[in-house]
Amino acid sequence: MPAFQDGQRETELPKGAIETDVLVVGSGPAGGAAALFLAELGIPAIMITKYRYTANTPRAHITNQRTMEVMRDMGIEEQVQAEATEHERCGDTVFCTSINGEEIGRILTWGTHPARQADHTLASPSSMCDIPQTYLEPILVQNAARRGTHTRFSTEYISHTQDEHGVVAKVRDRLTTGQEYEIHAKYMIGADGARSVIAQELSLPTVGKMDIAGSMNITFKADLAAHVEGRPSVLYWVIQPGANIGGIGAGLVRMVRPWNEWLIVWGFDITQPPPSIDDAAAVAIVRNLVGIPDLDVEITGKSLWGNNELYATHLQMGRVFCAGDAIHRHPPSNGLGSNTSIQDSYNLVWKIAQVLKSYADPSILETYSSERAPVAKQIVTRANKSSREFVHIFEALGLKPGMAPADMAKEIEERKAPTAAGAKKRADLVTAMQQKNYEFNAHGVEMGQFYESDIVVSDGTRPKGDKDADLYYRVSTSPGARLPHAWVGDRTRKVSTLDLAKYNTYTLFTGTTGAAWADAAKTVAADLGVPLTTVIIGPGQTAEDLYYDWARQREVDEDGALLVRPDKHIAWRAIRMAADPVAALGGAMKTALGRK
Repeated sequence: MPAFQDGQRETELPKGAIETDVLVVGSGPAGGAAALFLAELGIPAIMITKYRYTANTPRAHITNQRTMEVMRDMGIEEQVQAEATEHERCGDTVFCTSINGEEIGRILTWGTHPARQADHTLASPSSMCDIPQTYLEPILVQNAARRGTHTRFSTEYISHTQDEHGVVAKVRDRLTTGQEYEIHAKYMIGADGARSVIAQELSLPTVGKMDIAGSMNITFKADLAAHVEGRPSVLYWVIQPGANIGGIGAGLVRMVRPWNEWLIVWGFDITQPPPSIDDAAAVAIVRNLVGIPDLDVEITGKSLWGNNELYATHLQMGRVFCAGDAIHRHPPSNGLGSNTSIQDSYNLVWKIAQVLKSYADPSILETYSSERAPVAKQIVTRANKSSREFVHIFEALGLKPGMAPADMAKEIEERKAPTAAGAKKRADLVTAMQQKNYEFNAHGVEMGQFYESDIVVSDGTRPKGDKDADLYYRVSTSPGARLPHAWVGDRTRKVSTLDLAKYNTYTLFTGTTGAAWADAAKTVAADLGVPLTTVIIGPGQTAEDLYYDWARQREVDEDGALLVRPDKHIAWRAIRMAADPVAALGGAMKTALGRK
């Protein structure tokens, strides 16, 4: 049993056992991020992984604006951008018969279309980028270690027990002795991936299936600069006749590093025995999709994986929580995997910290499930729908399952014909390509998470707008929404409103005539013993509304107030000054802290 009770040692630790506040299992995006956030908040933590280091294959890569805002909050945004392919190079997603072959069409993606560029610029101080998981994970883990989290590689999680006082995890040293020992923690975060042992131990309720389709990854090195400079992209979707070893007629060539490191994703029929490929076969696939028969290729890796469509409807049990692929599993469409995983941890860790520091009641921890489980459902649904929407392109081209290679080639060629059939294909391709915006430009899915839980004081409103909520982010200060971005400051500096809401405190935003809220905040913070920072936006105040964007976005009067949580979501708002601001703010803070 745990050796502590409510933070006090109850018994001596068993020989060889270790004690900490939080144990993080897994060093991927969710685990590495959790380790960093815990260290940033000064919470003693240990992160373990059974592997000798971080990811050795560049699986996830699209890092969206919301995640980059989290990186900004941790002070590592520039470090991430320095290792990434910048936003401007992520533009053209190309559909072709091979990289060196005919083009079927392009889509300006990830907000690079002029009409969507403004949406990105207005929504956030941060820019999305393309950073392979092999580069992002070390940044998270190294910063976590520098700031205080203890990291243990080659350490395998075996099992755990828990009671009302804490968690005891049994782990094994895989590097040297093979010895098993215990780690005693107050809380544990299971970020142990899509085959999560911890999620299985907790019997988390799930919806959906695993392994609904098969995919093969081939990583390789080849200098393709001369072949892509006319249409630089991170994604080249190849549609061509025939099926190469295990393939089904369509594949993806993804840039890992410009323009000499690449990854191919090639599907296979998961109902049949998995394909087995050697380097020679992998080279043949690469040359076929690139369209250069004698291309100089170095194969650096091969692996098989399954596409999934599964999410958990409850994410925790007692003192143990799961995050990342352990609770949402889906194809890479929309680039939501690592982003959602990092944001899971961002939602969870500040709550654990608030409880450990006795600011909040432990009941707030249950809101991790009520807030993040709907996000898990949304992104699994969206990613799988986007994946299936490729069928519209095949249908527009007249391609059918099982079609002979010669017939496929004939159908693809017909899109050029000056005939009624050719014209129909061209019109259908316009519609099919437009539909793919839901995969590559779903800004609302990326930025628009809206939380409803017991620690959000709802006023009955939700973000609203007349544009598609998946494609377009809806700016709102409705309780539960993300704090809108606006540039504020003075003649010497310009910062985002998001920069003024820190991860280690609640933040109250008001205007010049709302100064009474600042006095109320001091009283409430002292009465409740919690950190609460006030930001007054106005001429000569904490920050000035430089472009008057804040006035247009705040949706409250100048003497109103917004109470913002550490994760930059709005917990409560007052449209105007309250008759008793101390009572109004104090009640809201008690709800936000679970102290009802």
